[in-house]
Amino acid sequence: MNVLVATSLSQGTRDDDYHWCVEGELVTIQEPCACDSVHPESGCGCSRAFAGLSSQRATTTARIAEIPGFTVGDYVAALASGLSAQGWDPADAEGLARDQLALIAGWPTDAILERSYDRISIRRRPSAPGLDGPGHR
Repeated sequence: MNVLVATSLSQGTRDDDYHWCVEGELVTIQEPCACDSVHPESGCGCSRAFAGLSSQRATTTARIAEIPGFTVGDYVAALASGLSAQGWDPADAEGLARDQLALIAGWPTDAILERSYDRISIRRRPSAPGLDGPGHR
């Protein structure tokens, strides 16, 4: 199953990139704070962020990662746990899982995503092995 995870890959593409999550942790897309809702380009930056479920930190880049054996039930449980730890209602986990899975459906595994308020887009598509040099995507 494909899910969103934190990644440092392609960090620095934008001057305002940041990555404070744990590499590979599940991330979610949360509503921006009041400041970023009014001024998304000059606010705190949460309108560009993916929120880490474990670290409770944020990153401006997420990767579509395949986790073999991971089920929708596992995903809902992980989201519920992360939301609860952050003070959000865990009852929202099922809808959030459905929305995020629908968002990335059809997009390629290992694509790097970025966010601009309510728009999620592919920053970098996965490349064929060897095109970007060893170990790079």
